[in-house]
Amino acid sequence: PAMSTSAAPEPSFVARTVERGRALLPGRAEWDTLKRDPRRDLIAGITVAVVALPLALAFGITSGLGAEAGLVTAVVAGAVAAAFGGSNLQVSGPTGAMTVVLVPIVAQLGGSAVLVVGLMAGLLLLFLAWTGAGRWMRYIPLPVVEGFTLGIACVIALQQVPAALGVPGHGEKVVAVAFDALRTWVADPHWAEPVIAGLVVAAMLLAVRFRPAWPVSLPAVILAAVVVSLAHLDVPVIGSIPAGLPLPTVPDIPLSSLSSLVLPAVAVAALGALESLLSATVADGMSVGERHDPDKELFGQGLANIAVPFFGGIPATAAIARTAVNVRSGARSRLAAIVHAAVLLVVVVFLARFVAGIPLSALAGVLLATSFLMVEVSS
Repeated sequence: PAMSTSAAPEPSFVARTVERGRALLPGRAEWDTLKRDPRRDLIAGITVAVVALPLALAFGITSGLGAEAGLVTAVVAGAVAAAFGGSNLQVSGPTGAMTVVLVPIVAQLGGSAVLVVGLMAGLLLLFLAWTGAGRWMRYIPLPVVEGFTLGIACVIALQQVPAALGVPGHGEKVVAVAFDALRTWVADPHWAEPVIAGLVVAAMLLAVRFRPAWPVSLPAVILAAVVVSLAHLDVPVIGSIPAGLPLPTVPDIPLSSLSSLVLPAVAVAALGALESLLSATVADGMSVGERHDPDKELFGQGLANIAVPFFGGIPATAAIARTAVNVRSGARSRLAAIVHAAVLLVVVVFLARFVAGIPLSALAGVLLATSFLMVEVSS
C-alpha cells in the first residue's frame, strides 16, 4: 500500500525573521579575516584616523550639530559598521553627501529632529537588508551617480565660503549664503582666514599630485592651529569640545512633527544605502579577491545609524575617500576600520582640549580640497 506523506510545515514569520537575521550577522569566516595581517591593519587604521579626524570635525560643523557630533559619529558608526557590515575594507562615518541632506532638516526642524531621522533611517536600512534589496543598487546608472557626486561637491564647496573668508554665514540656500559672505568680506577684507584656508587647500592638492600616500590634511590643520596660537591671530576656532564619549541617552522624539520626518528619513536611508554600496564596490575594485555582501553591508549601516543617535551623532554612511585610503594603506580586514574608530576615541577622550583650538578656516580648506577631489572629470 502507498504510504501517505505530509508536506513539511511552512516556517512561521518569526522563524523566517530569525533565520534571516542570523544570515545577516557576520559569521566565523568574516571574523577569521582579522587574523590575516594585524600589523598592516593597525598601520592602515591609524592612517585612516589621521585622514578622518579633520573630516569628522568639519562635517559635524557643516551639519549644524557641532564638531563633537562629527567625532562621535566617526567613533560609534565607524566601529559598529565595521563589525557588522558586509565589507572587510569599508570605513564609515560622517560624509559630505549626508551633511548636505541634513542641513535643511536642522534649519527647519532643529537638531533633535536629525537624531530621530537617523534612527528612522537605520530601521529602514535594516528592512532593506532583510528584504535583500542590496542587489538592486547595482543597476543605478553610472551617469546618475557621477552627477549626484558632482552636485554634492558643489554644495560642499559653497558651504565653506563663509568659514574660509572668516565671516558669519549659515543657511539652507548655499548659493545665496556664499554670495552674501563674499560681499561682506569685500566690504571689509581681512586676510588671515582666506590665507589659512588657501594654504590647506594647496597642501592637500599638491600632496595628492606628488605624494598621494601622505595624509596631509591633519598635519596641515595642526600647523594652522599652532600658527594661530603662537601669532595670537583673532580667527574663529572650533571652541570647547566635551572630553570623552557622551553617555547614551534616548533622543527626544518630537511626536507632533514625526510625520514630517518620514520623507527626510527615506532620503537619508536611500543615500546611506547608495553611498555605502558604491563605496564597497570601489573597495572591491581596488583590492584582490575581496567581494562585499550588499545585504550585510546594509545591515551594518542600519545598526550603525540606530546606535549613533543615542550618543548625539549624525546619520552616517560609508566614506569612499576614507575607504580608498584604507585600501591603499594595506588594510586586509575589518580590523583596520575598528582601529580607526579606536584611535578617534582616544582623540576624543584625551585630546579634546587641543582639537578645540583648530581654526574653522583650516577645516573649510580641508572640505574645499575634498570637494575638488570628489570630481572625476573624465567620468
